[in-house]
Amino acid sequence: MINKESQSSDHLTTASRRGVRMAKVAIALAAAFMLASIAVIISIAVVQTHKKTYVSRGLKYGIVLDAGSSRTTVYLYEWPAEKENNTGVVSETTKCQVEGPGISDFGKNEDQDKKTWKSLKDCMAKITEAIPSHRHSSTPVFLGGDSRDEASTEEGLYGWITVNYLKGNFLEKTLWNAWVHPHGAKTVGSLDLGGASTQIAFATSDEAKGEDIIKVSLYGYEYNIYTHSFLCYGKNEAEKRVWAKLAKQTTNWAIVKHPCYPSGYNISMLAQDVFGSECTKNVLPQGYSPNRYITFVGQSNPEQCKTLVRSIFDLTLCQGAENCSFDGVYQPPLSGDFVAYAGFYWTAWALKVEGSKSMDTFNMNMKTLCSKDWKTLKNSINNIKDIHLKSYCYSANYVHSILADGYKFNTDNWKNLNFQKEVNKTSIAWSLGYMLALSNMIPAEGKIIKLPINNVLFTGLLLLFSALTIITLTYLVIALVRFCY
Repeated sequence: MINKESQSSDHLTTASRRGVRMAKVAIALAAAFMLASIAVIISIAVVQTHKKTYVSRGLKYGIVLDAGSSRTTVYLYEWPAEKENNTGVVSETTKCQVEGPGISDFGKNEDQDKKTWKSLKDCMAKITEAIPSHRHSSTPVFLGGDSRDEASTEEGLYGWITVNYLKGNFLEKTLWNAWVHPHGAKTVGSLDLGGASTQIAFATSDEAKGEDIIKVSLYGYEYNIYTHSFLCYGKNEAEKRVWAKLAKQTTNWAIVKHPCYPSGYNISMLAQDVFGSECTKNVLPQGYSPNRYITFVGQSNPEQCKTLVRSIFDLTLCQGAENCSFDGVYQPPLSGDFVAYAGFYWTAWALKVEGSKSMDTFNMNMKTLCSKDWKTLKNSINNIKDIHLKSYCYSANYVHSILADGYKFNTDNWKNLNFQKEVNKTSIAWSLGYMLALSNMIPAEGKIIKLPINNVLFTGLLLLFSALTIITLTYLVIALVRFCY
């Protein structure tokens, strides 16, 4: 009897112990499952929050018509829709040269006007084809140029923006493909020479004040810029002023000696082509007849050419004045490096002084070119139309006068001048800076957020594992209560 009771007690003890062990295992498994569920919830939440990516909404576009005095060019620019610090990272997509003369010559020849309009329409069609159809309605078109009646200081500013943007002085890409402001970057000055006007622009001190000082904000940084545009000092209009000065010095228009033109060369033109410009119409000679011909005869005289060209600049108003260029115009002291492009570059190209050379080299090459007769000049510079080739001596003296006498470049800081056509294989054109500045006024679009897990799947997983966690926790509480009591 005693043995049977003892055996029964041992059996119950063994079964009880087995039950306790199983309960512990179940509780441990439930705890592990609950922790795993919590870990899954945390993991998918972290992935969904921190591993999301941003997808660009694509590109925005802008069209600029550069309606210069001698030609019209249509540019298409593009930039990411979301922009960088409120300014577009703009690049030139394509451009189209309109055939024919500039917009200032419209109305002079009906047949030529029709050809120019057709060419402009063809250019616009070509540009439009390059823009995705869903962006057509939101693509702005801007018209600008140096052929307006009033010179705009903003033209110089746009040139300054273009040069510094292309040189990477505003933004640079990091190894992680992000755009940042370059550490310690300095800006360079801009010198632009068009047909009707010329512009100078450079960064100056914050203390500088005046109507030609402009504050501009680009990519989150502010710059204090001096810029001035001189109307009637563009290469073409200044040459007309030289013609007018020569024509007024004599009554014999059958032979008007031109010291800047090569000997052996002569050209006849109507008086209205000389005095019909906005820049020369106020200096008409007595007995002026617009249909009378004027014949200019080349002399190849470097010294007389230099004196003649220098005389179109009014330097007397700045005599004894501090911070003054010419025509009585305020200008802070020059500082830093300068890029001279457009007409400046092509003149330097003819003199073989592209890039950065000394003032002495410029002067020596200018004198050599201006001493050549027409035949020698044609043999020395190839593939240039006569209408342009005959004016290179004048252009060289013009460039020297405006830089040295006007802007006050000298033998010391002339080396800071760099005559360039392009930067990083991109042509320097004020229209790029124009588009960059205008992109500040075009609203940005936020990037599209792309989540790593589909929202429906994320919600489903979150609910599933939350429910499993709650059920497991409930089981654990009940199991622990039973185990303890």
